[in-house]
Amino acid sequence: MANTADGTWDSLPVKLNEKILETLDELKFTHMTPVQSACIPLFMSNKDVAAEAVTGSGKTLAFVIPIIELLLKREEKLKKMQVGALVVTPTRELALQISEVMEQFIQKFPQFTQILLIGGSNPIEDVEKFKDQGANIVIATPGRLEDMFRRKSDGLDLASSVKSLDVLVLDEADRLLDMGFEASLNTILSYLPKQRRTGLFSATQTQELEKLVRAGLRNPVRITVKEKGLAAAAATQKTPSRLSNYYTICRSEDKFNNLVAFLRQHKHEKHLVFFSTCACVEYYGRALEVLVKKVTVHCIHGKMKNKRNSIFADFRTLKSGILVCTDVMARGIDIPDVNWVLQYDPPSSASAFVHRCGRTARIGNYGNALVFLLPMEESYVNFLSINQKCPLQKMNPISDVVDVLPKVKAMAVADRAMFDRGMRAFVSYVQAYAKHECSLIFRVKDLDFASLARGFALLRLPKMPELRGKTFPDFTEMTVDTDTIRYKDKNREKQRQKMLAEQKDKMILPKKNFQKNKAWSKQKTKKERRKKKDAKRKHDEGSDVEDEDMKELLNDTRLLKKLKKGQISEEDFETQLTSGPKSKHKTAASRTTVTGTLSFLRASAICRLNKEETG
Repeated sequence: MANTADGTWDSLPVKLNEKILETLDELKFTHMTPVQSACIPLFMSNKDVAAEAVTGSGKTLAFVIPIIELLLKREEKLKKMQVGALVVTPTRELALQISEVMEQFIQKFPQFTQILLIGGSNPIEDVEKFKDQGANIVIATPGRLEDMFRRKSDGLDLASSVKSLDVLVLDEADRLLDMGFEASLNTILSYLPKQRRTGLFSATQTQELEKLVRAGLRNPVRITVKEKGLAAAAATQKTPSRLSNYYTICRSEDKFNNLVAFLRQHKHEKHLVFFSTCACVEYYGRALEVLVKKVTVHCIHGKMKNKRNSIFADFRTLKSGILVCTDVMARGIDIPDVNWVLQYDPPSSASAFVHRCGRTARIGNYGNALVFLLPMEESYVNFLSINQKCPLQKMNPISDVVDVLPKVKAMAVADRAMFDRGMRAFVSYVQAYAKHECSLIFRVKDLDFASLARGFALLRLPKMPELRGKTFPDFTEMTVDTDTIRYKDKNREKQRQKMLAEQKDKMILPKKNFQKNKAWSKQKTKKERRKKKDAKRKHDEGSDVEDEDMKELLNDTRLLKKLKKGQISEEDFETQLTSGPKSKHKTAASRTTVTGTLSFLRASAICRLNKEETG
């Protein structure tokens, strides 16, 4: 580790416990980082702290050490079920990492126990573990912690346990708010005592974070630690000074070929490769497993449940390898010896770009980052330089690039699961692109969909709103009938065939497409007309007067009008009324029924005519 000296631990104005100093010596942490030398004395002297420091600057030790020191200074020793310190962090990977660091320090303090409360495990197991072992230090993600407060019916009264709380730490506090945990945080804070020490640690300051500072901290000391640069401009940059930040420009159809070429040339190094969506991680991660030989490739994204913890732990121990991931790995995660952070897709927000880069060049080490941009996205470089104080330099073109896309297509033809992944990845990428924060640079209407589809090695284009009504002569679909592609997994294929057979038996007709190009008002009118027709049909079907009877009634009405006007005599009226053709064919019973109905209708007609004359 490079000497990031802001003094040795002995130079602190407050004296640290000997056992803590021993642990620091064992971990080879001989010097403090600036954020540690600034925060530790303030935290230990019972001040609330709001610290902003660049990613990878050693914020974890800046609160782990004060937590232990403050718990040691308690007048009353903590009992088994009393929580003295609580650390809340946005992701389970970061919580796991903090727990590992905390464990290394409390090994020398057997009077303290800690528990890790994160998603991906059975909450009942966490409840039982808490009841059996107790916990003086809790490290948790917001969702699981909020759930634990509601487990009183399972025998865990966490609300009572936290009444003894001395220290609360919100790590990556800005990310906690970005990820929508504000409601959960408010619930958690409502259970905690007001008399406590609170620390907020983050890499960036936001307006939402400022609100949290005002709500949760009492007269906080604000600490902002900047990187020391050789030039004045570098003094304000938000990425570590030992990070070399590059960009490269290539077309959509060439991006994946360039990525594979780069990874093949750096096989013996450790890489994080960031994609914009979970579906892209699934698709391209599987392709990289096949295309980059003799290299361990892991995938992590937010939709994974139980696997995430073990995959993260495995990758941390590797000397070289590739971790394909989404922004779930962008914040606070400390993976040792990462050589390159590769951003295949630029993140949806500019601040996330800085956090991704911060997974390398940590704690004074050197590191590299590379972002792949399309020709129309090159202005993003200037935007990052101004908006995020993050200068980038152009990388020389990657050498020995070969076309691997035919192999990816062959994988899709060989296994329907790969074909499905490709289609989902393409759709999710376009949807994510449309939601980019920097919408003046990243515009869906500027995308070359044909080139993009070739870059995704698609066999055909998916059906999606963005492509409706458009033709793409530059994209050639594969001659293979995609409906005939089978799953390699025999159970999945068996299920698919069963479903196809059921559809065939039922002769399911495709639903008529809703015509979105028609005016809504016209669609509504058509619907109303259809309703009227249905009502008329039902009325006609439900009527107990037949068509011929109706004709007879109309004829009788005409006779009545003639009688009133004096055009015929009453004798003629009676003669014509009783000599209709239908009267000859009716049975006595039916004639009685019809005569009764007609008599009623004739009487109604006569009344109406009388009203017309008097009116």
